[in-house]
Amino acid sequence: MTTIQASEFKATCLALMDQVARTGETIVVTKNGKPIAELRPYRPPRIKNPLGLHKGKSKITGDIMEPVGQHLWDAPQ
Repeated sequence: MTTIQASEFKATCLALMDQVARTGETIVVTKNGKPIAELRPYRPPRIKNPLGLHKGKSKITGDIMEPVGQHLWDAPQ
């Protein structure tokens, strides 16, 4: 991981963006010796909508509204 001072980052920002896109390497920007930002390649989120994670991967069989049989449920009466 490369580290660069904020003043140098300011002067070479566009070139550094091209470098990150080309190499995939993260650059840490520092100010007064302390890390303040990271420049890293953009990666889109894997799951766009968590509610649609299993969309099209499941199948309903049988009657989903019918109560579960007594033999499958040991609830006190």
